[in-house]
Amino acid sequence: MIIYQVLPRLWGRGRFSDWDVPAFSYLKTLGITHVWYTGVIRHSTGKPWVKGDPGSPYSIENYRDVNPYLADNPDDRLDEFKSLIKRTHDAGLSVIIDFIPNHVAPDCKDVPVLDRCDYDWTDTRKVDYSRREAWDSMLGILDFWAGLGVDGFRCDMVEMVPVDLMKFLIEGVRMRYPGTLFIAEVYNQDSYRNYIEYAGFDYLYDKSGVYDSMRAILCHGQTARALSWNWQRLSDLQGHMLNFLENHDEQRLASPYFAGDARMGYAALAFEALFNDAAFMLYAGGELGETASEGAEGRTSIFNWSHPASLSSLYSHIREGSPLPVAEQEVLDRYRAILPLKNEEPFSGGACHDLCYCSSAYEGFDPDRHFAFLRYTADRASLVFCNFSSFPASVTIRIPDGLITQKCHPWRDGISVEAKPYDAEIISLLQPETRER
Repeated sequence: MIIYQVLPRLWGRGRFSDWDVPAFSYLKTLGITHVWYTGVIRHSTGKPWVKGDPGSPYSIENYRDVNPYLADNPDDRLDEFKSLIKRTHDAGLSVIIDFIPNHVAPDCKDVPVLDRCDYDWTDTRKVDYSRREAWDSMLGILDFWAGLGVDGFRCDMVEMVPVDLMKFLIEGVRMRYPGTLFIAEVYNQDSYRNYIEYAGFDYLYDKSGVYDSMRAILCHGQTARALSWNWQRLSDLQGHMLNFLENHDEQRLASPYFAGDARMGYAALAFEALFNDAAFMLYAGGELGETASEGAEGRTSIFNWSHPASLSSLYSHIREGSPLPVAEQEVLDRYRAILPLKNEEPFSGGACHDLCYCSSAYEGFDPDRHFAFLRYTADRASLVFCNFSSFPASVTIRIPDGLITQKCHPWRDGISVEAKPYDAEIISLLQPETRER
């Protein structure tokens, strides 16, 4: 699963109708399987408590409506959203929207609320789950959207509501709409298993694991061994993780507040997309090196009208054939070379083996700055080498005897690999003359 997260109000004219055949064809070049339309459900705007203009997508005013500003004809907005769902499905993609169980706007009438908010979220009020009608109302809301054809829900801040509530909601929705996807925004790794095995979530943010580790590697020189430590801790839960380099809450990778250059993210992209069988999420514009220069502290604003430069050039490129700036095209080409591999063997459904421990003794391999792994099926195998160093890498990677198939025999004595700084090399071992770049 590869999710493309986008705020429709940032795309093109900011309308549902801007998502059309050319847009979906573009997503297919990146291997996208699901689109998370962020900020669809009607949120509060133009009120004294609203943050920014038009306001936060997480201050829900009406749970059974969509934002009028996303429609060409505001009176037909729900029908226009239904048409968006159909176009997305016709393109072979699935639809995800937000579900915000913890809080709503102060003027929301859909659920009972408490007269307080969490943190500094002053544009919200906390839902009162001590009242049973709140549970039933939320189930009815999820049923409403699933009935329109929504395939899944990214559930906001679920650690702030009862886990029994989420179990109740997930089981209730799936009784009527089997296969509905549920993704949880969670941060405490000690609670991961409870949300998967008890509550029934399909995927969890691995923000506290892969994301935080990767950011520390790129920005603070933390050892790449942390990537092994994280998956070892996750163990059998690895396949339920959702990896990402960016999202609407985090700073843009290419911004000066993070890595400062999109090219520093290529090795990170290869690891997060191709290691093990976790899902991956791409935040719109990340594939062009969006810097959020118009935002605050490297974040694309979710509160104000915003016009990220890369999304504007991308929209023109898709609709009018306008060439992308050279730097953006370079980043896009690299993403297109890596991400679609996730949907192909051996990365789709293949086994995964961490090769760091058996390569650290070989000349050139630095376990603090390098990471190597093997993905393989019965008849396909690929080696991925990630260089998290600011220097070019030239290393030898050894594959343990137990993993060497007859077709991989030429590499029994090790594989010589080179990679640019912060980049990755992906080698198909069953086609020794081919190096996938």
